Amino acid sequence: MTEKTTPPPRGCMIDRRTVLSGVAGLAALSSAPAFGQAAREAPELARMVAANQLPPLAERLPRSPMVVTPHERAGSYGGTMRRGLRGSSDHNGILRMVGNQGLVRWNLAFTQVEPNVAERWEVNADASEFTFHLRPGMKWSDGKPFGADDVVFAIEDCVKNTDLYRSVPALLTIAGKPVTVTKVSDSVVKFTFAGPYAMFLEQLATPLGQHVTLFPKHYCQQFLPKYNASLASSTDWPNQFRARCGDIEIPSRWGNAEKPTIDPWVITEPYTGGATRVVMRRNPYFWQVDTNGAQLPYIDQLVMNISQDVESLMLDTISGRIDIQDRHIDTLQNKPTLSQNMQRGGYRLVELVASSAQQCQIYLNMTHKDPAMRAMFANIDFRRALSLGIDRKEIIDLVYLGQSEPYQTGPRPGHPWYHERLARQFTDHDPKRANEMLDRLGYNRRGRDNIRLRPDGQRLFFAIDVIPTLYPDAVDTLELVKRHWAEIGVDIKVNTIERALYYTRGDSNDHDAAVWPGPGGLDPMLDSRDYFAQHPQGSRYAIPWTLWYVSGGRDGQEPPESQKRRMKLFDDARATADIARRGVLMKEVFDLTADAFETIGICLAVNAFGIARNNLRNVPEKMPQAWSWPNPGPALPQQFFFTT
Repeated sequence: MTEKTTPPPRGCMIDRRTVLSGVAGLAALSSAPAFGQAAREAPELARMVAANQLPPLAERLPRSPMVVTPHERAGSYGGTMRRGLRGSSDHNGILRMVGNQGLVRWNLAFTQVEPNVAERWEVNADASEFTFHLRPGMKWSDGKPFGADDVVFAIEDCVKNTDLYRSVPALLTIAGKPVTVTKVSDSVVKFTFAGPYAMFLEQLATPLGQHVTLFPKHYCQQFLPKYNASLASSTDWPNQFRARCGDIEIPSRWGNAEKPTIDPWVITEPYTGGATRVVMRRNPYFWQVDTNGAQLPYIDQLVMNISQDVESLMLDTISGRIDIQDRHIDTLQNKPTLSQNMQRGGYRLVELVASSAQQCQIYLNMTHKDPAMRAMFANIDFRRALSLGIDRKEIIDLVYLGQSEPYQTGPRPGHPWYHERLARQFTDHDPKRANEMLDRLGYNRRGRDNIRLRPDGQRLFFAIDVIPTLYPDAVDTLELVKRHWAEIGVDIKVNTIERALYYTRGDSNDHDAAVWPGPGGLDPMLDSRDYFAQHPQGSRYAIPWTLWYVSGGRDGQEPPESQKRRMKLFDDARATADIARRGVLMKEVFDLTADAFETIGICLAVNAFGIARNNLRNVPEKMPQAWSWPNPGPALPQQFFFTT
């Protein structure tokens, strides 16, 4: 039962290993499962087996289950783990906890890719072909077999279906062509790309790599006309498919208790409109065990209460009604309160190592539907002037308690790819120079309120979208930016909106500007949204350019040459396994990004924190915080347990 894995192309793992050396001691997945005693199961499942309501454990586990080495020690069964969600669009709060079951996954130090659903793989010489060996005998949560047919179905019938997806996700394309997935045997699948793709395994370990294991064929095929002739005349079947089978990042992924999964817990009370909580119960067919052969998860169920405000989450936390939480409560302003109430709440603080580059990135919509706004935002000197008009020191002192430094974007200091000009340019507070630049651009006339007038006579005004429940620090930051910019004759509205509307406005290209924490500090190739228009929801300075990129030029708007050059350089970088060559190519990307100066940053992202109840064990005291490493998922919540 020993697992052998062909070493994958390492990508920028050396870079992450250097920067994240402080968290290298986290729990690991065993690569040599050699437990010698019989497998064990939770008492409730043993009772069901005894009552002939469930097959014996040996029939539920794959022949070579994934063996997990507990972070502290082997745990005991039982208990309910409580967590909080915010509103109707906090689906990624669930994903980060349980939805991390792809073919491969990150190790807990965020340094290399480990086996997961795939117990091993081979990569051909030029990294254009990947052959994955699945775990024979593995099952979905309803007991039906999981295998190569499901993987082929997920990609060939679902993700490559143009009625479901406007274009194949960039993660599954190379040289503008989508991957081809073929079945070799019931437990072996082959992914073939049009060219080298040395970053594929690393990309596959991120949340966006989960399509491969998301759609059970035996269940989801009923919602496709190819397999269900009764849908041939329907125009609504794509919506029905989404509602019943979900997608990686939409609420309906967690809204259907009937859909089988391979997650450690499965939905029993769905995440639907009007729900006040989400409940997930142990998956009796989960395919991981600990080093003693005990089937995971240890904890019986998850209960995630849905709050409408952060204050409710904070009250639940300090009152001991939440067992693990960082999302929504991890602001610096909350840290003193949470620190002071640790004894009362019976919890400890967990450190989260920032992987982002930027705490609060401002994205002016350079593809705005209004021609005058588009021309204004697209002028690089306009963006430079706005940046020089920001007093970053005041923001850092008042909002971030002095725990940061002025920063635009780019790999973090200490990262081998750190780029000084990209990170530091135009971060000085120089209102005199900003005023001179705006005067030269033709905004030299002012109204009675001292706000500048555009050449067409309109006030120089725009709105910046922000989600207050998710990033309250960004709201405070923007209120200070509003005052700073008023001093140079620019007026803004801090447009606080709900998360669903934020996404809707961005997806429809209806926003003037938006803010979000800028990623890519430790993982610049896994999340490059701020370095060129790469992320269909995240590159908010030019979503139509992103759509052009991910669709191979079929959708969206053709971007300028600098963007097209960066897109090509990035594609070349992710195709090469030579780390030195990859670094050279990415430096060119960073050079061009610095030249273009498309986004405006405030300050370097600061480390965050979370809480874990004192009797909740096997939780690492320090772990990365990233979307590419969707904390706490890679810390393996299935091996968390409660002490008495």
